[in-house]
Amino acid sequence: MAHMNLAIRGLEADLGDSWGDSFGDDKHATKKFDFIMANPPFNMKDWGASRLADDVRWKYGVPPEGNANYAWIQHMVHHLSPTGRIGLVLANGSLTTQSGGEGDIRQRLIEADLVEGIVAMPNQLFYNVSIPVCVWFFNRKKKNPGKVLFVDAREMGMMVDRTHRELSDDLVRYDFVKKEDKPWAKLSAEECDVQRIAKAFRDYEAGTLEDVKGFCKVATLEDIAAQEFVLTPGRYVGIADEEEDAEPFEEKMQRLTSELGDLFAESHRLEATIREKLAGIGFEVK
Repeated sequence: MAHMNLAIRGLEADLGDSWGDSFGDDKHATKKFDFIMANPPFNMKDWGASRLADDVRWKYGVPPEGNANYAWIQHMVHHLSPTGRIGLVLANGSLTTQSGGEGDIRQRLIEADLVEGIVAMPNQLFYNVSIPVCVWFFNRKKKNPGKVLFVDAREMGMMVDRTHRELSDDLVRYDFVKKEDKPWAKLSAEECDVQRIAKAFRDYEAGTLEDVKGFCKVATLEDIAAQEFVLTPGRYVGIADEEEDAEPFEEKMQRLTSELGDLFAESHRLEATIREKLAGIGFEVK
């Protein structure tokens, strides 16, 4: 499946000589990589911890047997080159957990200054998982040592159907951004979710990023230690200031009550229609 996924995107890769268990049968045991991008299974149980208690990859602590999140992190960190970087999607619990020594492992990773950034993502981004997720970024050669960028993107994205959300990129469906009568509308960099997050990282690396309340914040390792090494972005970026409502209260109430009246009228119309349809097939609503 991995080979097929790569092939349809025109990419070549060395996935090893056969399929196998990434923990118990590491296909790249002696290799180091400049870039690693991964979306491993969330909160994986029974991953073989009992067989790997003394594994060389667990430099920052032995991961708990019941959850492989910090095994995945350390597996990838172990394979980083001296200038290597990682982009890793995990469940939000990885940012706060203290169970099974995970909090201690997280603290050591932070104190080793490997964590470059954390992005909190909105829910319903995946077709098979509806929970919100986070993206961890690691870097062995950070341009801003002693600092971590936090981005809160939980309110970004648009629902493209009842169960699936997408972050906007260069183009967005007209259905969701009413600009002009075209099937697709071009977004500016400020309007584009992906570009806005990427720009925050570029500005952070350049040392020009300004904190934006509710969206991004550059924190020091001392700031993170004061939060007991919890990495939830919301703790650092805070809550965005609400825009002042310029509509006078009386006008707003008149508008809202008028809209509510229209909704009530539509509700009664629909109720009557439903009763009529049910009666037509021999059922009466009492």
